[in-house]
Amino acid sequence: MTLRPAGFIDLPAHRGKGGFDHAAVHAASGRLYVAHTANDALDVVDTKANRLLRSIPDLKGVAGVLVSDERDLVFTSNRDEDTVSIFPEGEEAAASKVKVGVHPNGLAFAPHRGLLLAANIGDSSAPGSTTISFVNVPARTLLATLPIPGRPRWCLVDQKTRAFYVAIRDPPQIVVIDAPRADRIARALPVPAAGPHGLDLDPVRGRLFCACDAARLVVLNRTTGQVLADRPLSGPPDVVFYNPILQHLYVAVGDPGVIDVFDTMRLERIETCPTEKGAHTIALDATTGRVYAFLPESHRAAVFEDAPGG
Repeated sequence: MTLRPAGFIDLPAHRGKGGFDHAAVHAASGRLYVAHTANDALDVVDTKANRLLRSIPDLKGVAGVLVSDERDLVFTSNRDEDTVSIFPEGEEAAASKVKVGVHPNGLAFAPHRGLLLAANIGDSSAPGSTTISFVNVPARTLLATLPIPGRPRWCLVDQKTRAFYVAIRDPPQIVVIDAPRADRIARALPVPAAGPHGLDLDPVRGRLFCACDAARLVVLNRTTGQVLADRPLSGPPDVVFYNPILQHLYVAVGDPGVIDVFDTMRLERIETCPTEKGAHTIALDATTGRVYAFLPESHRAAVFEDAPGG
């Protein structure tokens, strides 16, 4: 067994539709932030005590969550109000909201430039509304909005190359934007599977891990776009996280409700761990190696510990 069950954390019951979405852990404090979309709130969890601390309200349609350990900042994307929220970790009373594009979802932050990317899924009734927005975080201002070729999913920034990578559902590709020239798409990496969705990076080996709606995990060279592997998944995936210490990749699959675990050295699946039907989102605590799966039917988080050598 690779992922060992280590308990549950009770979270607030859903007040509406939507369940949970993205989540992230702040390394220094051990606080876990998860988008509780059904409640228009951000749930804050003490991972050291495995308990809910509080919920941060008034984040309409909250979807994306991102933590910057370098700057001790927390970001959320709030789909139903077309904003991103920014606050110092642990100081949500000091939050600012910045208006971005239509229905922001994915987030990526370049701490060296203080630049936040928000990937906006747009509105099908509003042509041209599928965009990415760039926010000057120190100034809390919108810098620019850039059209993109299709609906975006998750995104990230490579601290080494200082480039943003954004997964695009259709046409299936990953677009690359160089942070020094965040005014245009530098290039696109085609993805040979429908619906690129979850995205993470192995910065040492320069590999992008892209989980696709076609129930495939595609691994690409971040520079050339060469396909290094194409592996089956248990179903249509969502969130992925790469553990660089154990060199494991965790892929959340909401239907049937599992986490597929891959050995990234062999690029082979080594375990399928049951969670709960509809559990499409996870978080990784890089400090402890714990994996958190958010369970929409029982409104709680399942905690797993990865076993070295598993």
